[in-house]
Amino acid sequence: MNLSLLGLTFTALGEIIVAYTVISVHHRVMKEHKIDASVFKTMKKEQKIAFIGIIFIIIGYIFSVLSR
Repeated sequence: MNLSLLGLTFTALGEIIVAYTVISVHHRVMKEHKIDASVFKTMKKEQKIAFIGIIFIIIGYIFSVLSR
């Protein structure tokens, strides 16, 4: 597997993870109609998942740059 394809894969995974966490948080707030302790707890967990997605995007960018 070449670095370009690997970079594209990491970038796509990262973007999907970040998008999922954003949609998930918005869905939770819409469902609850308020932000309470349980929503904050879920948001903290999803914030960590989004951070992993951002790391994947950065790794994908680095692989893309190195493949050129």
